[in-house]
Amino acid sequence: MNIRTTSLLCSILALLGAPARANGTSVVLTPSFVNQYMFRGVRLGGPSFEPSVEVDSGNLALGVWSNSPMKDKVPGQSDPEIDPYGSYTITINESLNVAPGFTWYNYPNADTGNGFFKTTFEPNLAVNYTVGGLKLTPKLYYDVVLKGPTYELTAAYTVPLKELSAELDFTATAGTLIQRDVSKGADPAVKNWGNYYLVGVALPFAITKESKLTVGFAYTKGSGNFLKAGSTPKVVNTAAVGRGVVTLSYAYTF
Repeated sequence: MNIRTTSLLCSILALLGAPARANGTSVVLTPSFVNQYMFRGVRLGGPSFEPSVEVDSGNLALGVWSNSPMKDKVPGQSDPEIDPYGSYTITINESLNVAPGFTWYNYPNADTGNGFFKTTFEPNLAVNYTVGGLKLTPKLYYDVVLKGPTYELTAAYTVPLKELSAELDFTATAGTLIQRDVSKGADPAVKNWGNYYLVGVALPFAITKESKLTVGFAYTKGSGNFLKAGSTPKVVNTAAVGRGVVTLSYAYTF
């Protein structure tokens, strides 16, 4: 399952444990709202509407996630962004599985004349290991258009709240990226590298057997993020910042 840093925190958690149908296939619709759109420690927009739909059939998951900023739009970024994604889980044992996947990022209104890409494609490989209720997920991404990898480690832990018939889902992520061609048509190519982290908690409430409401908060920050063109001096990426992100999502499973 694809996880967009911060922005998908609550919507993905809302999908976890969604009831499968008798034929082993389910469809999950998840409209979400966030007060900031942050991705890998970089601010890509202000308050945003983020609907998604996912089809799960056995070990296969396919979906489309999107972002549409309502204000504080960042030029050249998500306005809108539409990302088909998919993954296939290969079970090794009850504690370990491997999940190859992909995300196809699309920015229909991107201004290519100013160096923005309309589309990029990023295969990924995740390893999920669960021990004592703690789920550890090292993950490798490689963007074939931006020409570079992202390395990420996520830890997730759930605390049941039996008296409320709910739970607290804690998540922490740390990552580093290096991309060698982030500006379309630039000569020399523009390189981008940096680090980021996220810590968050989500509280999902079951409304009916088929639906749940999730409220979440995460703090995410980018650091050591620079841009460099050829032999020119590196410059700080001012979009790499620290922000608190509030998410409200509703998931309905068919």
